[in-house]
Amino acid sequence: MTTFVLDGRGLKKQFNRRTIFHDLDLRLASHEALAIVGRNGSGKSTLSKIIAGVLSLSGGEVTLARNGERIREEAQLEHVGFVAPYLQMYGEFSAWEHLVLFRKIRGATASDEELAALLLRVGLLGRKDHEVRVYSSGMKQRLKYACALLHRPHLLILDEPMSNLDHEGVEMVLALMQEQLATGMLVVSTNEERDTQFCGKTIDLNVFSDREGRAR
Repeated sequence: MTTFVLDGRGLKKQFNRRTIFHDLDLRLASHEALAIVGRNGSGKSTLSKIIAGVLSLSGGEVTLARNGERIREEAQLEHVGFVAPYLQMYGEFSAWEHLVLFRKIRGATASDEELAALLLRVGLLGRKDHEVRVYSSGMKQRLKYACALLHRPHLLILDEPMSNLDHEGVEMVLALMQEQLATGMLVVSTNEERDTQFCGKTIDLNVFSDREGRAR
């Protein structure tokens, strides 16, 4: 059985002279979920981006290992899916064109039938050929989930996971969270208690700019 471990040691992030957080440790293994919470401006999105590998650290290190062997930094994105409301989609592309593009970029092996099943899963199959620029904000959020799940990531990172979603969309995401935990790891950045119901570990960023913090 393949096991993955996400490990962060002594994490520090500064913007100009402001310290967002420091001395932050985290550890997550397969079938575990981590909630990142804190007041607005505490660094939840910043930490999510760092774990996703799209933002650099000011100090410390984040590593991802498979079966005890560290994965090269340039190869980590093959195992990571990231969903956030601030991620931009291509307005002139359809949902189907997005998935075909991301399949090529990711080097994923998903068939056209699997792409269709993924769009059905997020409720967009009937609108798969419409340009994304005519989508509602909730539909765009659903498409981000499809793109993030395309390569079956072992680590799924969700920043404000229910942003712009209606009740049906919220239920869809909660089901996806459960499915992710059956096979991999989950990181959720939010202040909504509903979003953290599957998380056995928590990082509260409210304390990290003043004193050492640990994932509990």
